[in-house]
Amino acid sequence: MNIILIGPQGSGKGTQARILCEKFNFFYFESGAYLRRVAETNREIKKAMDEGKLVADEEMTSYLTAYLDSKHLYDDIIFDGFPRTVEQYRFLRGWLAKKNVRVDMAIDLTISEAETVRRLSARRLDSATGKIYNLITDPPPAGIDSGKLVQREDDRPEAIEERLRLYNERTRPLVSELEKEIEVIKVDGERPIEVIAKDLESIVSERSGK
Repeated sequence: MNIILIGPQGSGKGTQARILCEKFNFFYFESGAYLRRVAETNREIKKAMDEGKLVADEEMTSYLTAYLDSKHLYDDIIFDGFPRTVEQYRFLRGWLAKKNVRVDMAIDLTISEAETVRRLSARRLDSATGKIYNLITDPPPAGIDSGKLVQREDDRPEAIEERLRLYNERTRPLVSELEKEIEVIKVDGERPIEVIAKDLESIVSERSGK
């Protein structure tokens, strides 16, 4: 079973994806983390991400397929941050069909733009370990050196505004496209993490038979 997680930045996709992966043994493909690794050696990708811009569709799909092919992964995947556009979805659909699998469902975590800004502005990166914390929803544990916590360039107000604009312009239309072909379940992402997790567990369990 392949699942697409949709939602604006800060909606909790990563947190919920990791909970589902632990429960159902999915593979978690998080495009943001993957692109940050690519950006370590690719200046153009780093510049685009720092400015809150989307990576071009052809480039993104090329990275995705190369990565999954290298691991021979085609099923039981949770896709977070990909596809972000209708064009990326159509590519993914066709590529998976050649592997005799498909996208089975999508989960749309919804939060307001104000909540997106509030959450993203509170994110901090531990420069020593690379782990990301949120001062509101996922604060660092005791013992973490606060002096090593930094705000990423793409979590600054101007970058957040650009990311939201692109999300509304390019990703929201994807939901309408998905609804033509697969089940899309909207979930309120502003509730407590454990409440959302319980809902998603029930949804996935019912549809996967696991």
